[in-house]
Amino acid sequence: MKYNAAILFVAACLTYKVECFVTPPPTRGSIPPPTSALRAASAAAAESSDAPPLTATKPRKICLMVEPTPFTHVSGYANRFNEMLRYLEKAGDSVEVLTTDDLKTHDGLSADEKKVLPKEKFGFKIEHTQGFRFPLYNHIVLSFDLPEMKGLRMLERFRPDIIHATSPGFLIVAAILYGRIMRIPVMLSYHTHLPIYARNYIKHPFFEELAWKLIRWMHNRADLTLVTSPQIRDELVANGVERVDVWRKGIDTVRFQPTFKSHEMRMKMTDGNPDDFLMVYVGRLGAEKRLKDIRAMLERIPNARLCIVGGGPQSDELRTYFADTPTVFTGQISGDDLSSAFASADTFIMPSDSETLGFVVLESMASGVPVVGAKAGGIQNLIHDGEDGYLCEVGNTDMYVDRLMRLKNDKALREKMGKTARAEAERWSWEAATSVLRNIQYERALVNFHMRAFGGFGKPRSGGAWRLFKYRLARLVAFLRIPLLRKRVERIAPP
Repeated sequence: MKYNAAILFVAACLTYKVECFVTPPPTRGSIPPPTSALRAASAAAAESSDAPPLTATKPRKICLMVEPTPFTHVSGYANRFNEMLRYLEKAGDSVEVLTTDDLKTHDGLSADEKKVLPKEKFGFKIEHTQGFRFPLYNHIVLSFDLPEMKGLRMLERFRPDIIHATSPGFLIVAAILYGRIMRIPVMLSYHTHLPIYARNYIKHPFFEELAWKLIRWMHNRADLTLVTSPQIRDELVANGVERVDVWRKGIDTVRFQPTFKSHEMRMKMTDGNPDDFLMVYVGRLGAEKRLKDIRAMLERIPNARLCIVGGGPQSDELRTYFADTPTVFTGQISGDDLSSAFASADTFIMPSDSETLGFVVLESMASGVPVVGAKAGGIQNLIHDGEDGYLCEVGNTDMYVDRLMRLKNDKALREKMGKTARAEAERWSWEAATSVLRNIQYERALVNFHMRAFGGFGKPRSGGAWRLFKYRLARLVAFLRIPLLRKRVERIAPP
């Protein structure tokens, strides 16, 4: 076992090409159109309310390698994978999951906060590999799958049709390598916009460009990359990432709906002032969310209050920053309380420019509450500006205040936008999202795998290799003196 890492490293050197790491990205904005009917159909299904029947294709065996674990916390990311597994089980697929061992790194948490790592979900087996807390964001646990290499043993035993791994992270390095060694198609789903995090946490342009190089290096080795909005897809394509599709959004419209509106919850969220204008934010508390931007808005809106729901690395800092403002921090809540927190507000405020999708935005819309959010990332794919919410320029306090004041001063407008937002959310379901995933996008990844396996022919810049192949074939036929074939070959590649 102690030589496994060295063996894998040598295998990687022998099987990988590194040209996409050093090749500069294409000019921004020069995004190619769909190159096939399959890509066009995939994009249309992802961005519309139409989806094929869930069981349109036969059941498959799927290996899911996911980090951080989606099974010990509540978030949009966690909801996506839990709902995906729910409907893969309904479709008859077989799934085995490899994720990080979160328990070993829970030092300092209370007994109530420690989560028991599940061994199965919807009947699917879950294995945990040793992980470590990421130094720049110690609320998540990542893994290289070393020294255990449970993923490799899982693949040898399970023999899946496809590997589905999450990005960015470290487990995808193992997923790509295992897939290459065992000749299994690999699909990556991209959930955190790494360049934005590099910009917000490290704050140096070198690291933002390094993030793009790493993204190109990893994702151009996948047979398909899924992102959570058309905007992120376009940005990845413009920066040199190939084979990118949109993973369709989904929402639980039963869990999040206007009927959860509660006077009791509103009293709690407004600190006993239910008649004031209530803005709510729900989600992770981190620097990339730009929550400090809200204070300047709050101070300029009379009789306005803010409720912040959730936890994260910036929690203590934000409590201090908003200490002398009419702001309530609830901490992490779930279940009916979370549904009630969404539905009991007047508006949802989302200043973050780092969202690849923004599930909380969709959950607020399903709750009948209009959103005022940043015109950036995946949020602009959810909100129809002026119809079911408002989009504002990132960091433009004046614009945010203007839109918030419109909602504050016009209750009828709030209610109309809330109903429109609810109607929009009802168009999307997790079953439809999973149907597009398994019937169209997994299928496309399999097709891409077989196309790429044929020496790369058909890819951009492969014309020279193809002409060389035809020339060599013609010379071979001439050497072997095969009269019947010579004339045909000469028509293809004249001597």
